[in-house]
Amino acid sequence: MTSTALSSTLKGGALILLLALIYTGLFTADCTTWLMEVTPVIIIVPLLLATHRRYPLTPLLYTLIFFHALILIGGGMYTYAKVPIGFDVQEMFNLSRNPYDKLGHFFQGLVPALAAREILLRGGYVRGRKMVGFLVCCIALAISAAYELIEWWAALAMGQGADDFLGTQGDPWDTQSDMFCALLGALTTVLLLGRYHQRQLMRLL
Repeated sequence: MTSTALSSTLKGGALILLLALIYTGLFTADCTTWLMEVTPVIIIVPLLLATHRRYPLTPLLYTLIFFHALILIGGGMYTYAKVPIGFDVQEMFNLSRNPYDKLGHFFQGLVPALAAREILLRGGYVRGRKMVGFLVCCIALAISAAYELIEWWAALAMGQGADDFLGTQGDPWDTQSDMFCALLGALTTVLLLGRYHQRQLMRLL
């Protein structure tokens, strides 16, 4: 993809996300929870637009960031425990809870692992496929743990008002299962996307 085509694609994706943010912000039931959930999108998207010329990422990484952003925006609008498509999946598989938040945590492992892999390999910081795989999984789990700490601090600060942000749905093992989903996302990057990602990286090196 040429730099011009990449720039146009990124701007188009950013416009879609902006419209999604505006729509969900207007129709959300809880503006505070919405803002807390979409803050990563508000921070990351302008950063990517500002740096795409001097440090372009692979199309795969941009694409997965885009879908991760949509997941966050959807969770912000409804709160993760009440996203409609999650109820459909819950009914389909006879689950005890809405699983939409687990999709978010899967991407919370998938995308940071891919970004870490890209930075480590492009910078030549690590050699050896196994070591790269190990480190990107560690980084993804560290980010997941940091997010759980943020949720904990939010719960302490907001009291019962943090329930929608936490989205535990009464599950005492929610934190552990969230991190497990992030680990699955990171392993997906390492085991399934690695070769395809490597081919795209070679075009940037």
